[in-house]
Order: sequence, then structure tokens, then C-alpha cells
Amino acid sequence: MNIKEIIQELTDKNILNHEITKVDQLSGGTTSKLYLLRENRNNKRVVKINEPHVLEAESFFLTCYKDVVLLPELLYTDPSYRYIVYSFVEGSVNYNRNQKQELLQSLVKKFINHYKPVSEPAGWGWADELTDSWQSFLLSRAIESSTILKPYLEKEDHDLILKLLKSPNRNSEFTQPYLLHGDCGVHNFIFTEEKLTGVIDPTLVFGEPIYDLIYAFCSSPDDLTKETISSATSLLQTYENKNDRLLHEEVLIGLYFRMATCVRHHPEDFEEYLKAWDYWKHVVKAASLKK
Repeated sequence: MNIKEIIQELTDKNILNHEITKVDQLSGGTTSKLYLLRENRNNKRVVKINEPHVLEAESFFLTCYKDVVLLPELLYTDPSYRYIVYSFVEGSVNYNRNQKQELLQSLVKKFINHYKPVSEPAGWGWADELTDSWQSFLLSRAIESSTILKPYLEKEDHDLILKLLKSPNRNSEFTQPYLLHGDCGVHNFIFTEEKLTGVIDPTLVFGEPIYDLIYAFCSSPDDLTKETISSATSLLQTYENKNDRLLHEEVLIGLYFRMATCVRHHPEDFEEYLKAWDYWKHVVKAASLKK
């Protein structure tokens, strides 16, 4: 289905109330096609075309969190999920380094603290590939990541991640998944005057809210310090009464996943991530010696 057909369909359904003055194709990632429709100077809408299961999940997420100000407003969902229409979020996608602490604090207060538990979960992990537990989801991510990172890390590094993930103490208090963004990184953030003003392109995950926070923390290689993540975690309502050792282990796991993504998509950042890996590995090992 092409954009002209979609515009005509939206016009026939009175979803578009004014004549479209301009249509621009936007960058839509690896699988989506995005079009910006301008009805007038102040009325801009985005049409996203993708596979039905992808758009059904995104529509569900935007509906569940319709009151979250950082998200675009869902304006229309095609009944067959061929496309969706949502409001255009003004701003820039350019992330300014060295402001990560402020960014993460804003993300927690305006976004992640609004996450809701899933009342009747069918499973954990990716919405279109659910597993029977949060641990199983993380282990599957670790196995995938280890294949990519094998040439870059030592065997003891991979073994450490598996040891942390298989620890019986992990997730012992976490029994109900939350609906997460799942791709909560700086590449999906919108900024206005260097302030976080939008979050786009969810890839649904059912799991722990701390996952999205650590995902955001690790999504750029700058300022990957204990102080930065702790300042944001202290504001996270679903992560109360957790000790620093467990948090640091979660960060090391999230960093491992991010480094695998870096190899595939941003190899120019890998050296910075390796420095962060050595830093966090030392933090986790030092804490284990104090137990």
C-alpha cells in the first residue's frame, strides 16, 4: 500500500480534515516506512508502515500510555494494522553528550515511572517471541551476544555474564512483568534545547522497568559511571530496596548486550565501550569479594 492510497483512505474516513500540502519521507529505521504529512503549518502527522504484528504492538503501547507526555498521540490505527497515524513530535534526534545524568533522571520521572504491570501476562521478553521467565529472556540475549562478542572478550567475561544471569538470587522478588518500551535508547529520544521532550519507536518487551533504564544508560558510550546510573535509579519507583551490588550486576549485563549491538551497528564506539566494560567488571568483581 503506497502513501497516496493511505492519504486517500484517511481522507475518506475523515481522519485528515484538511488538504495535505506536503509529504516528506522520514528516516524509519530498518523496517519501517515513515511519512510526514503536513496539513498546515501547525498540523503535522506521521504515517508509519510496517508489518502488522509490529504496528499492532506499537499501537497497543501508545494506547496503554496515552497520558505519558513524552509519547506521540496515536491518532488512527488501520484495522488490519497495515499502518498507523500519530502526532509528529517536534525536536531533534541529536543527543548531546555529557548530559546523561540529567537525561536519565528526566527519563525516569517523565517516562519509566509511568510504566504499568501487565495484569495477565502471557510470558516475558519480546512481545512477539515470549519466554516463560525473565531469566530465560535475558539468557537468550546473552547467548546471542556471546556469539557476536566472542572475538573481542575473554572466555572469563562470557562466563561471568552467564554466572550472574543464572544466580538464584536474581529476580527473586520480581514476579509480574511491566510493559516496557524495549528499545529505550538515545537513538529513539527527541530533544528540544537539549532537554528530553519525546520518546519514539517502541519495540515491546514484558519485563523489569530497570531494563529500560539500563538500556538508555548504555545506549551511548559517554558517562558510564556508577554515579550517573545511581542518580537515576534513586528516582525509579519500581526499584526500591535494591542494593548497589545487584544494580551493578544489572549494568554489566546490559553493557554486555549493548556491546554486541555496537559491534553490528556502531563499531566506531566499541573502544569506548571496552573501557566501560573493564570499569564495570572491576566494580562487580570488587563487590563480590566483599560478600
